[in-house]
Amino acid sequence: MPAVSKGDGMRGLAVFISDIRNCKSKEAEIKRINKELANIRSKFKGDKALDGYSKKKYVCKLLFIFLLGHDIDFGHMEAVNLLSSNKYTEKQIGYLFISVLVNSNSELIRLINNAIKNDLASRNPTFMCLALHCIANVGSREMGEAFAADIPRILVAGDSMDSVKQSAALCLLRLYKASPDLVPMGEWTARVVHLLNDQHMGVVTAAVSLITCLCKKNPDDFKTCVSLAVSRLSRIVSSASTDLQDYTYYFVPAPWLSVKLLRLLQCYPPPEDAAVKGRLVECLETVLNKAQEPPKSKKVQHSNAKNAILFETISLIIHYDSEPNLLVRACNQLGQFLQHRETNLRYLALESMCTLASSEFSHEAVKTHIDTVINALKTERDVSVRQRAADLLYAMCDRSNAKQIVSEMLRYLETADYAIREEIVLKVAILAEKYAVDYSWYVDTILNLIRIAGDYVSEEVWYRVLQIVTNRDDVQGYAAKTVFEALQAPACHENMVKVGGYILGEFGNLIAGDPRSSPPVQFSLLHSKFHLCSVATRALLLSTYIKFINLFPETKATIQGVLRAGSQLRNADVELQQRAVEYLTLSSVASTDVLATVLEEMPPFPERESSILAKLKRKKGPGAGSALDDSRRDPSSHDINGGVEPTPSTVSTPSPSADLLGLRAAPPPAAPPAPSGAGNLLVDVFSDSPATQPGLGPSPEEAFLSELEPPAPESPMALLADPAPAADPGPEDIGPPIPEADELLNKFVCRNNGVLFENQLLQIGVKSEFRQNLGRMYLFYGNKTSVQFQNFSPTVVHPGDLQTQLAVQTKRVASQVDGGAQVQQVLNIECLRDFLTPPLLSVRFRYGGAPQSLTLKLPVTINKFFQPTEMAAQDFFQRWKQLSLPQQEAQKIFKANHPMDAEVTKAKLLGFGSALLDNVDPNPENFVGAGIIQTKALQVGCLLRLEPNAQAQMYRLTLRTSKEPVSRHLCELLAQQF
Repeated sequence: MPAVSKGDGMRGLAVFISDIRNCKSKEAEIKRINKELANIRSKFKGDKALDGYSKKKYVCKLLFIFLLGHDIDFGHMEAVNLLSSNKYTEKQIGYLFISVLVNSNSELIRLINNAIKNDLASRNPTFMCLALHCIANVGSREMGEAFAADIPRILVAGDSMDSVKQSAALCLLRLYKASPDLVPMGEWTARVVHLLNDQHMGVVTAAVSLITCLCKKNPDDFKTCVSLAVSRLSRIVSSASTDLQDYTYYFVPAPWLSVKLLRLLQCYPPPEDAAVKGRLVECLETVLNKAQEPPKSKKVQHSNAKNAILFETISLIIHYDSEPNLLVRACNQLGQFLQHRETNLRYLALESMCTLASSEFSHEAVKTHIDTVINALKTERDVSVRQRAADLLYAMCDRSNAKQIVSEMLRYLETADYAIREEIVLKVAILAEKYAVDYSWYVDTILNLIRIAGDYVSEEVWYRVLQIVTNRDDVQGYAAKTVFEALQAPACHENMVKVGGYILGEFGNLIAGDPRSSPPVQFSLLHSKFHLCSVATRALLLSTYIKFINLFPETKATIQGVLRAGSQLRNADVELQQRAVEYLTLSSVASTDVLATVLEEMPPFPERESSILAKLKRKKGPGAGSALDDSRRDPSSHDINGGVEPTPSTVSTPSPSADLLGLRAAPPPAAPPAPSGAGNLLVDVFSDSPATQPGLGPSPEEAFLSELEPPAPESPMALLADPAPAADPGPEDIGPPIPEADELLNKFVCRNNGVLFENQLLQIGVKSEFRQNLGRMYLFYGNKTSVQFQNFSPTVVHPGDLQTQLAVQTKRVASQVDGGAQVQQVLNIECLRDFLTPPLLSVRFRYGGAPQSLTLKLPVTINKFFQPTEMAAQDFFQRWKQLSLPQQEAQKIFKANHPMDAEVTKAKLLGFGSALLDNVDPNPENFVGAGIIQTKALQVGCLLRLEPNAQAQMYRLTLRTSKEPVSRHLCELLAQQF
């Protein structure tokens, strides 16, 4: 047994620990522990009172036994008694025992709280720190209720020691994270911000951690921290390593505090004060400059600290997204890391550049590194780095480099890790659709994708190519020819058979003139794959065969023979058997005309946006942020996305006769989304179901709802089906709209989708569709915090006479919104007659016990009910002259507020709702439009003319309608867009 020195203080404890270590078996250890427990129990129950030293020693032994994994059911009271000792070592052991062994439900909590209160009131800094540490370690709600009001007072007290302030700040942070509603906001909040100016760096570090957490809930209460944080950061960044000796880590001054300050600044937008903003930009430039300096030490700790500050600086630059020079410099700096020998740095550089690629200022700079990223995709050993390289290629893709990137990703797919193949497939499918310059390239790419990685091509991908081919006459023949050639390969993936079966069944007649692809050849080729396929694919092929009978009557006898075969009519699978029987009977009984009607070509699918991106979002999970969408920098990238999605009315089989149409073999709707769960706020906004999952950090507005697919009504009146009347509290019961309500409304005059409102707590997204005088709007309320919203109540209010002009019916939403979750509300809208003021949206809820409310203007304006009208030049001028009364015309001459771009102007006018008429105005630079505003009571014809003057940077807008108020209102709405 090792000797025990006299300085150890508790010889009995040292001997006991030594005995335990010398035990040869588990049984011997348990025997020794039981012996010691019996001894301690007898001492505690004995008649002789124990002194403080003995209590401390025995409590220490109990603590050691507990840490060995044995249950302790006594000694708690003796530990509580140690808290009243005036000796530091005894009090320390008491607090240590309580922090480890006492749970929040213990009956001793009241006694412990009294002891803690006495220590907090003692003004002894050592005892106060012990008490604060105990509160933080236990962290129970009971302790929070007991001390939440005392700790802020200690934190901001002028006579508190630095060590006490530091402990108080961290203790308050712990309580706030455990129970946010227990920490009261008050006068101390303004004083805690000034701790950022404290002389003691430890106090500043603790205060920054506390403020960063608090400001996420109450940003306005702590907004003054921005200037103080910038000032402190500036002093640190400009200091030499010798200035802050106690807080310098391997020649890097206060790296932990610097990182915390940079993260705090990311909770706020760029400073409005020019001096503060200039000082901050100077700090960021200094950090970027220091990154270029040669290292002051070869130790890895030096480079780690230096790079930690650099990457957090780049994160702040990306967050602000307002300094083009800094964004480009950050991109160039990250580019240097792409070839660094350290794998972690390459990973972080790729990840940060994914975010930079979504910025319009730095996108071009990111593209210059395409060769390096492609090389990383090919040569990196670490699969996670290769995955980030694939993400970056996806993020930097645009029309100029789409073919190169898609080609490289297809080449990589042949050797890619199995874990990321499905994700690569989805990315290639999205890029091919989004940036295709012609549809033949898109078809080639998807078929190549199926050939290379057929097992990883999900249903969404091959559904999508069928939808686009069905809707595009110019590509149908090419698709039929290409898929016919692909099916001739000896080894053909089943997904290729599905695509080939559908396309040849619909458009095989377009290539039937070539003897090499005559109808019998097409049928023989497909039927040669029949017996190798699954039941679902065989069902689709049977539908293709009945389509062939309609397209190619010469194949009727052959196909009927196949359908009549015993393997089909007596098939064990009821679906195949039913199809064979129905199709055989249909082909035998029905006349040619009936057959042609029943089996006519599938109609175009309703225009919808792609659901493949939704699949990728769910595949990526939480954190799939702006790297998955770059629509903010390329607003024209969706023109090929005017593709389609099948809807229930297109693909359902409500009756046996509908089955005869082969609809079951047609692509069904996209697969149902994954079950709801925790995740990033924006991720599952793309879910197809109303109950969406929570999703992600900040992303572009178009990314928020670009892939939502609300059910398409079968008729305009279906938009108002199944309404649930909403409680309308009346304008007098709600507060006035927020100051920026008009600005937010203005963003939606020419668009239907996007983020209506967003702050630190709540995000409200909108997706809407309008037909004639009816509309349907989907509102998405996202809880951006980790705390549940209580009594959540969004209501629509009709100010003034709007109730008689616009009918809005809402469906109720859940009254509780979990942290990180999202709820959807459906609004059915009917325009009764022309109106000038939009309805109001009032949102009320309780967050952390505090009531929250805001009022917005709902983005429903009169132009949403525009019906575009095509007119010849003669008809236009004739109608223009008929609307010649002064009260029927509204004209405005105004200066351009945005760059004068003809394509952008055209897009805005189309988004406004009117049809653009070509070759009507003698001046080709002018824009002429026409439309009819549809209301239930009447129709209002509208003609407009927009005359841009690029030299003077001015516009003249003229509108003529049959109603004076409508003319003025439309003129005001449209003028604000330019």
